Amino acid sequence: MNKDQSYATPQEVAEYLHTSVKKLSNDRYLGTGLPYVKYGRKILYPWDAVNDYMAANLIIHEGAA
Repeated sequence: MNKDQSYATPQEVAEYLHTSVKKLSNDRYLGTGLPYVKYGRKILYPWDAVNDYMAANLIIHEGAA
């Protein structure tokens, strides 16, 4: 990882994604969702990983049938 990379707290990511901290916590428990770093008891999400995850899960509808 890049030493200049910025990280976000679960609260910041939840606000950014319009979801809850509890949802992020549940995703971590289930082993799904966003990649994260655990430093001691602190959970951090690399912003690059958050944006990459969002781009990888983008759904584009090609129009109605």
